Amino acid sequence: MWINRYLRKSISDELVKGQKLIVLYGARQTGKTSLLSSITNELPYRTVRVNADQARYQEVFTGQDLRKMQDLVEGYELLFIDEGQKIPDLGIHLKILHDEIPSLRVVVTGSSSFDLATKIGEPMTGRKRVFTLFPLSQEEMGSTHNSFELKQLLDDFLVFGSYPEVLTQSNRNDRFEVLREIGESYLMKDIIEIGQIRHIQKAYQMLKLLAFQIGSEVSIHELSQSLKLNHETVESYIGLFEKAFVLFRLGGFSRNLRNEIKKSSKIYFWDTGIRNYLIGNLNRLDQRNDSGALFENFLIAERMKWLNNHRSLANSYFWRLYTGAEIDYVEERQGALAGYEIKWRKGSFRVPKSWTETYKAEVQLLNQENYLDFIK
Repeated sequence: MWINRYLRKSISDELVKGQKLIVLYGARQTGKTSLLSSITNELPYRTVRVNADQARYQEVFTGQDLRKMQDLVEGYELLFIDEGQKIPDLGIHLKILHDEIPSLRVVVTGSSSFDLATKIGEPMTGRKRVFTLFPLSQEEMGSTHNSFELKQLLDDFLVFGSYPEVLTQSNRNDRFEVLREIGESYLMKDIIEIGQIRHIQKAYQMLKLLAFQIGSEVSIHELSQSLKLNHETVESYIGLFEKAFVLFRLGGFSRNLRNEIKKSSKIYFWDTGIRNYLIGNLNRLDQRNDSGALFENFLIAERMKWLNNHRSLANSYFWRLYTGAEIDYVEERQGALAGYEIKWRKGSFRVPKSWTETYKAEVQLLNQENYLDFIK
């Protein structure tokens, strides 16, 4: 099953222009290599592909030796470097290539925005265009499934997530094995490779604790107490999981009211399958008690994918008062506010009076009937 990725045209167009280095971030197994291989195969440029895991290529990009790099790309029009974070000081080498061979098109993938951004960094400022590839979105799935079919598959998306290889498996056992491989061999490997983690087991334990708390406000103090780590270490570990595209944070929205929660954050996972694997629960929805939290995580992650794919400038929050009044998701775009309340079960929702009087912004109820309008 081939599903067209939304970023495909944008990346292809940039490569045709040939003016910028293309950087494609994303977690392992999201399809970065497959996407770029497909694009470069269709473009009329002779391409040299570099696997940055291999020592022979790492040796080419050491010592800022122009001759070695020229030998590598001689006769080629496009350089494709996969997993570029493996090459130290990659940015200065790419700058040399860009300056000396301006006609050479370059595309680089990386599974860590922190690591690759550090290595490309300042040398390529103004010379690169950055894209991020996440697990498959519902909008992308819509190229092969209509709305009715997507709704029929909703339970599977909530339980097993949307990693491409997971979706291609035909039974639950095979899907579990793929999630296990991603969760153990790739996810933690990326975190370890980023470095700066002294307590690997505690970092993994923290990830599991966060997986149990999706949709709830996260207490750094409680995590610190549970893990016996200081606050700064807990914050840094969460930041590393964000940069490795495992999870993301929503901050509290506040503009006017003194009793609005400002400093807290909620944690969501980019993929619900990874989240479910971490807590050891891949049961069907009728056998679990966290369907509402899963649905909320799924919709907010899908909305974040949509914003990323469309390169839409928007700020995302949750809203809550200390009195308990809350709205699950708030989006601010071009100065306009919109609120969304997410309910797994059918039912009514009363918009908090404090929100209506203060912000004069509408709040829409999202449920199993209308959720696709929000993310497609």
